[in-house]
Amino acid sequence: MYNIKMRSGYKKQLYKVKAIRVLAIVILVAAVSIPVFSKIKKNANNEKKEFLAVWNAGDFEQAYIFSKNALVDKPMDYFLLTINGFSAFQLGISQINQYNTLAYIDECIISLRKALLNKQSLSDGRVCYVLGKAYYYKGAEYADLAVKYLEMAKDLSYDAQDIFEYLGLSYAACGDYRGSVEAFSQALGSANTPSDTLLLSIARSYMAINEYKMASDYLKRCINISPDAKSVMIASFLLADVYKNSGDYESAENVYISILNNSGENAEVHFQLGELYSLKGDATRARSEWRLAFRQDPAHAKARARLNI
Repeated sequence: MYNIKMRSGYKKQLYKVKAIRVLAIVILVAAVSIPVFSKIKKNANNEKKEFLAVWNAGDFEQAYIFSKNALVDKPMDYFLLTINGFSAFQLGISQINQYNTLAYIDECIISLRKALLNKQSLSDGRVCYVLGKAYYYKGAEYADLAVKYLEMAKDLSYDAQDIFEYLGLSYAACGDYRGSVEAFSQALGSANTPSDTLLLSIARSYMAINEYKMASDYLKRCINISPDAKSVMIASFLLADVYKNSGDYESAENVYISILNNSGENAEVHFQLGELYSLKGDATRARSEWRLAFRQDPAHAKARARLNI
């Protein structure tokens, strides 16, 4: 009886000791784990802050290098993918060499397409916006993808000043000039002071769908407000083309003469005047203008061809 009681008491005491040991281990693990997890979380937060600090400072090359290295360990991290994609895009459009530009643009596209697999992208219009612009820079054969992602960014209510301008350019590259005109019109409405590029792009889209009146309005606007002589020259040549294509030869002639009066002798203007007089059936004046073009520029291939030189 004694022995039984003693055995029973011993077992209870043994269980109590084990329970205390287990509890002590749990407390010890918790005590060690909490600082470790806190440190990991703190390090992650610090890393993110460092990336953002580099990005906000405009050091895109450093942001690109940091994110590319970090992606080795966390290849599907949304934050790292977006930083890598955005910085690769900025580096790409700043390159002089087209090969280098496309290399960065390709990396941008890969990172941002991966980022789109994350549900965070469903509310982040930035990813679609930059991806759309990246496809635009890839070339005309990717214009449909540029339109797709820029439209997605717009649907996500992402507000970027140039989104409609890039949409207009991308639609035009696809041959959808009505979509281009619509996008450009929205770009024009949101711009305080429209750029020469925007006005010229709108005019070209209207010319492509033979809406010459609208095209001439935008070209005249560019000529009247642009401080850039090159843009004025381009707009003037296009305006003369508009008049010529619409059968208003007199207005086209006046535009060419205005270019000569404002900018001096110009081989291309004389050549185009020759073409205009040829359309009007005045072969003598046409050949006279082609000769002037040849004298101004003996290498002018079209003038030489017209004169059989």
